[in-house]
Amino acid sequence: MKGIAYLLSMLLFVSCGRLTELHKEYDAESHVVDVAERIKDIDIREKEISVFGTPCILNDYLIISDYKSPDKLIHIFDKNTFAHLTSVGEWGEGPGEIANMGSIVSDASDNTFYVIDYGRQRILGYPMYSVLQNASYRPIEKSAIDKVEFPSNFQYINDTLSYAQFVRQLENGDYRPVAAKWNMKTGHKDFMDYAGHPQIERKRVSFTASVEHGLYVEAYWYHDLLSLCSLDGSLKYNLYGRRWNARTSNDDRYFRNVAFCGDKIVASYLGGTRLSEQQRSIRVNYPTKLLIFDLEGNHLSTLETNRPIITFCFDQDNNRLIMAYEDEKQFGYLDLDGLV
Repeated sequence: MKGIAYLLSMLLFVSCGRLTELHKEYDAESHVVDVAERIKDIDIREKEISVFGTPCILNDYLIISDYKSPDKLIHIFDKNTFAHLTSVGEWGEGPGEIANMGSIVSDASDNTFYVIDYGRQRILGYPMYSVLQNASYRPIEKSAIDKVEFPSNFQYINDTLSYAQFVRQLENGDYRPVAAKWNMKTGHKDFMDYAGHPQIERKRVSFTASVEHGLYVEAYWYHDLLSLCSLDGSLKYNLYGRRWNARTSNDDRYFRNVAFCGDKIVASYLGGTRLSEQQRSIRVNYPTKLLIFDLEGNHLSTLETNRPIITFCFDQDNNRLIMAYEDEKQFGYLDLDGLV
């Protein structure tokens, strides 16, 4: 009996040690740095872009996609001067047109960007050289996507390997985002073993992956939680905020976007009520904070921008974030030197 009791105690010790290893905590209100005065506005006069404009970096270029744009849906700028270079991507269901635009994904090695078109169920490819030479360039159809399981975002490596977040339609009419290795050429998907926090019934997350660091991150929209995973699909750490709970509700919003910025992880964070009533109308509350983590999931600092951040992207060459926010000036950038 003593031998059995000892064995059970050792198993419990190992189990508890493993749980401790996978569990980290952060406080978004700690180590706060006010960076509002460091943000520089970007004055984009040449093109009218709606509040849905989403920035993306491809080598020397800033790409802003805008599915509400009245003419071309994709606008390309010099990322250093912010001068407008060209606009491409006609809306429509004809050959070479975009019926329902999703995310834009960069392929830096080939200087090409890809567009997810949910309307025609295709991944469209735009080589930057061809686009700059011809604003009427008709994109290549890189890959077909499925109606039931389709990518919402992905990190392109080559034609046979991308790390992607797929939307999986459920029988009850809901959906669940799941991470996968994706062969764009064959359509094969190898879903990651870690499918999400077991206590969360309605999973909603933003996704980013880094081949350089061998990691991907899922940042939860309606839970104070990030999951840091290895690219083999195993959980490395769950990072719990001080407002963590597993209840099913979208009243509060936590994370919105997440990205690898050098050897750090940056995520935009609200940590409060998602919607508020203002002058008899409903207003969406956007994050103003940027949470900084190291690659082991340790919270390093919180950058307070005092700007309502809709989305952002990382300009590695200039070590800065380019942000789109709900403000009179729609776009701005924050130099990360000395901050990250």
